[in-house]
Amino acid sequence: MILRNSLTNPHALHIIYIDATADKTAIITGCLLTVFTTGKEKEKEMAKEKQGFLARKNIEISARRYGIDALGAMAQGLFASLLIGTILNTAGTQLGIEALVKVGAYASSMSGPAMAVAIGFALQAPPLVLFSLVTVGAAANELGGAGGPLSVLIIAIIAAELGKIVSKETKIDILVTPLVTILSGVGLASLIAPAIGRAASSVGALIMWATNQQPFIMGILVSVIVGIALTLPISSAAICAALSLTGLAGGAAVAGCCAQMIGFAFMSFKENKWGGLVSQGIGTSMLQMGNIVRNPMIWLPPIITSAITGPIATCLFRLQMNGAPVASGMGTCGLVGQIGVYTGWINDMAAGTKAAITAADWIGLILICFVLPAVLTPLIAIPFRKAGMIKDGDLKLD
Repeated sequence: MILRNSLTNPHALHIIYIDATADKTAIITGCLLTVFTTGKEKEKEMAKEKQGFLARKNIEISARRYGIDALGAMAQGLFASLLIGTILNTAGTQLGIEALVKVGAYASSMSGPAMAVAIGFALQAPPLVLFSLVTVGAAANELGGAGGPLSVLIIAIIAAELGKIVSKETKIDILVTPLVTILSGVGLASLIAPAIGRAASSVGALIMWATNQQPFIMGILVSVIVGIALTLPISSAAICAALSLTGLAGGAAVAGCCAQMIGFAFMSFKENKWGGLVSQGIGTSMLQMGNIVRNPMIWLPPIITSAITGPIATCLFRLQMNGAPVASGMGTCGLVGQIGVYTGWINDMAAGTKAAITAADWIGLILICFVLPAVLTPLIAIPFRKAGMIKDGDLKLD
């Protein structure tokens, strides 16, 4: 008995009975290999077709697209709505300007739509999908509660990609694309946003509780981890917002971010002068990411500094960030972290949990955010330079 493929159907096997063959095993093996090879080729063709469709729709399923591009854009959406709104509201309240208070309230109320549209923009969504995400963001943020930002991130990504799949595939695109984007997004928000929100809030609450219980250890951990996230091409601000990170943990996060930004700015002053000082100290330490890839040792001094300033913030000065959670992950970027701490002081005074803003509060804020990172990081870098682990030019920005 031998096996052979049908010419009309390459996936079918025919059984032929004969009295004798020279090598039955060889013939059977050859036939089976033919079948398996044909199956693999078909799988490859299907995979190519799938990849071609995703490429045509500009859908890239990757950690970079969703974990870096979308997350970073979400932070910008938060900054342009909730954070700016909070700053305007605080300024209006302190200055007695009612118009600023109203504008701030309008801006803050649009945080969900702003985040979703920013995410859609990062995913390069076509116009109809992008505009439809306004509704999706509003629903996901509202139903997600305190964990609204994380809900918006997950649901807006899914809704945007589904909208991109159907975009321009029909003659009634102006109806189909918004319907698919909105119905899928709002439907998902109804189903999973509350659970996502509760999960994010629980994680954030656990971190804040742990920081209150163990301010020294958690001060180090939160400061180092959030500081590293700020310098990496991901968004520490979005992470803090998603976890609603405030209180002592928020203060430790601010300390870690400032250690990275101010630390790199002063440690690299020899190479980058005043332009580098401003761009890193008020802009972002992410500018050093290329240099870190070339020589990871340059990252150690700011990280060590954050491990020092974090517990000083939590144990000695009891520095709390009770403003908008997104400010916990901003550091000295536009002085947003410091404005967030000040806003928290005002909120605490209004709630009756803080009597007044003291000189110790200001001293702690200035030391943690500016003085200690500027002094400690270059000092810590000295032995690294003497040992040749950090060389002249390693911190140079292009």
